[in-house]
Amino acid sequence: MIARSDLIEGMAKGMAVLESFDTERQRLNATLAAQRAGITRAAARRHLLTLAHLGYLETDGSHFWLSSKVLRFSGSYLATSRLPRALQPMLERLATQTGESFSAVVLNGDEVVIVARSSDVRRTGAEGLPQVLAYGLHLGARLPAHATSTGRVLLAALPKTDFNAWLKGRLLTRLTMHTVTEPRAFRALIEQVRREDFCLSTEEHELGVHALAVPLRNVQGRTVAALNAVAATSRLSGAAMQRDLLPLLWEAAREVRSLL
Repeated sequence: MIARSDLIEGMAKGMAVLESFDTERQRLNATLAAQRAGITRAAARRHLLTLAHLGYLETDGSHFWLSSKVLRFSGSYLATSRLPRALQPMLERLATQTGESFSAVVLNGDEVVIVARSSDVRRTGAEGLPQVLAYGLHLGARLPAHATSTGRVLLAALPKTDFNAWLKGRLLTRLTMHTVTEPRAFRALIEQVRREDFCLSTEEHELGVHALAVPLRNVQGRTVAALNAVAATSRLSGAAMQRDLLPLLWEAAREVRSLL
C-alpha cells in the first residue's frame, strides 16, 4: 500500500477516467465518465479535456473516445515485458500443432487480461475455403475472472485468505445461462481447480465456446499467468479437450517454467 502523502490524487482520478472507456462504452460525456470513474462531473470534465489536449482522447465537443495514442502503453509493455516475449513462441507452436487458439493471461483485480496469444487459426470449411475462428480475443482484452477458465486458475493460485477477501461481498455477474454465480458453488469450483491443477469452463463466458486453462509457474513455484486453449463446442467436446489438449498444456507449462 502507498502512503497517503505519496498518492497523487489528480493522477489517480485521471487514470480512473481513462479506464472508464471500454467495449461497452466507447464514447463518454462528462456525466457518464463521472459516474464510471466515481468522481464529480466537474472533475471528470477537466480530466477529459486534459486527456484530449494530451492526445489520449478525441472529442466532438461533447463526447470523448480513446485515440490511438493510448496504444503507446500497451506497445511499450509488449516490447519490454519478459512474459509475452517468453511465451509467444510456445503459443504459436501449440496453435500450429493443434489448430486451436491459445492465450496467456494475467489477473488484474476483477478481470483477467490477455498478454499474449497465438496468431489467428485458419481452418478449411465445408467448401474448402479457409475460415478464421471467431472466438479469438485480441491482446489486452479484459474478461471477468469469475467466468473464465484462466480467471479461475489464477484465483485458485491465490492464498486462501486472499481468495476469501476477493470473493467476500462480490457480485458474480451472470454472462450466460451457464455462468456459476452462487458464491458457495463458485468456492467449490475454485477448490476443485486447486486439486486438479486445471480448469475447463463451458459456455460460461460465451455461448458455444469451451475454454481449458492451466497455471504457468516460475521456478519458485509462484503462478505468474495462466495458459488456455479455446474451441467451439460444436466441434470439440469438453472430454476431447481434456484428453487431447490438457497434456499439451501441462507440458508447455513445464517447458517455459525456467523462462518466467
